[in-house]
Amino acid sequence: MPEDLRQTERTTISRHAERGSFCRKTAYAILDEGMVAHVGFDIGNGITVIPMTYARLSDEIVLHGAIASRWLSSFEGGKPVSVCVTLLDGLVLAQSAFSHSMNYRSVVCFGDATVVTGKDKKQAAFKAFVDHLVPGRWEDSRQPDTKETNATVVLSVPIDEASIKIRSGPPKDSIKDLNLGYWSGVVPLQLTPGAPIRDPLMETEKAVPKYVVDYKRP
Repeated sequence: MPEDLRQTERTTISRHAERGSFCRKTAYAILDEGMVAHVGFDIGNGITVIPMTYARLSDEIVLHGAIASRWLSSFEGGKPVSVCVTLLDGLVLAQSAFSHSMNYRSVVCFGDATVVTGKDKKQAAFKAFVDHLVPGRWEDSRQPDTKETNATVVLSVPIDEASIKIRSGPPKDSIKDLNLGYWSGVVPLQLTPGAPIRDPLMETEKAVPKYVVDYKRP
């Protein structure tokens, strides 16, 4: 794959272009850290956006849903979608209310979502979904059976036509606002796991797995 993502009219960043990037490695890092994607597509009577779990399989984003979902049936022949993943890194408090912002990293990908039909690739996607959220969990759980596999639709979107946008650092107040005397700075934010909570229905006592105790996002 080329080192850079494909630049098109759809991926051109017009506002704050200095925050934009088309580096494939950076896109992969953001996708690998994120957990929820917002997927936009045309359902026939307008555009809808659905939050979905996802995973990255090499140079593809894979998504999944129940075969009973009406909207998934429309992807049989492929359908254009947009996939957006955003990481929020901090709240930026400027002296001027108008200059408040956020520090973030985001990827927006455009492409045709197609249904994954091959058994091996579908199984690889299931593994990717689980290990993307909790690395190491797939091997420490029962894998999907035939009924569960057949009841699930897996979609694949190529990571090709996409753009990255990143904001980092302190506030950017206008010179005229720098001496107003209000506190300004950044409130850093990060996803922090809490203490594991045992399932009360678990029949056997078992030590908390190391991958749970040491859990953190990449």
